[in-house]
Amino acid sequence: MEKLEKINITTKNLASGNCQVKFVVEDDQDPRYGYLLMTEPKPVGEIILEIQRKLENRRMAERNINPLFPVAPAQEDPNFYLFSA
Repeated sequence: MEKLEKINITTKNLASGNCQVKFVVEDDQDPRYGYLLMTEPKPVGEIILEIQRKLENRRMAERNINPLFPVAPAQEDPNFYLFSA
């Protein structure tokens, strides 16, 4: 079953015209925070869904350590930064 984290976001419009989204993932075992750079405005629901998708992609990449079936590493997203809190 998929675990749903509570994600809080704060947005800031940059001089470049992009939007910086700061997010905090509230999780008792693994609290995290990060930043997402958006090139176009999106509703809050879509931003949260995109963050959840990117977090799930990171989790899947971390779990896929099978030497018998190597998978090409996922390309890092330069617009998504994730840190441990």
